[in-house]
Parts: sequence; structure tokens; C-alpha cells
Amino acid sequence: MNLVKQVLAAEGVEAEIHEVLVRDEGMANELGFCGSPTIRINGRDVAGESQNARSFALSCRLYPGSKQVGLPPAEMVHRAVLKGRQGART
Repeated sequence: MNLVKQVLAAEGVEAEIHEVLVRDEGMANELGFCGSPTIRINGRDVAGESQNARSFALSCRLYPGSKQVGLPPAEMVHRAVLKGRQGART
């Protein structure tokens, strides 16, 4: 959550952040949950993985190119925020 707050502040974006506790496999399937942490901007996964996933589960998540285990690279979140801002304007 700190990463998201830092990126939003750097981009000058004020937004509500919702943290969702995924309690079971059923909820994971319902939400299209790719593992923890999953970060979505305007409902879109920052890595784009949930659009292509066929199964969902309660698990840990690793992001490609991440230097910190289990967190997406800050640049990935920056790109997602910029796309989200562009989408909000159309």
C-alpha cells in the first residue's frame, strides 16, 4: 500500500485506495485474484495478468522485473496510474 501511496503522491493524484482481504478461494475466483499483493488501478491489474489468467487462488505473487520480492516495480505502478488518468479523461 505504501508503494501505491508514494506513486500517487509523485504523480499528484488524489484517489481512494481500497484494500481488500481475500478470505477464500471462492472470493479469489470472484475477484480474479492473481495473488497477494494484487494492485489495480481503475480495476485494471498493474501487470495486466488478470485479463489473461484462467485460474485464481490464494497465493503469494511475484512480479517480473521486481527488485523487491512480491512487489511490482514502481515504474509498473507509475505506468498504470498514467494509463488510469488517461482513461479517466476520455
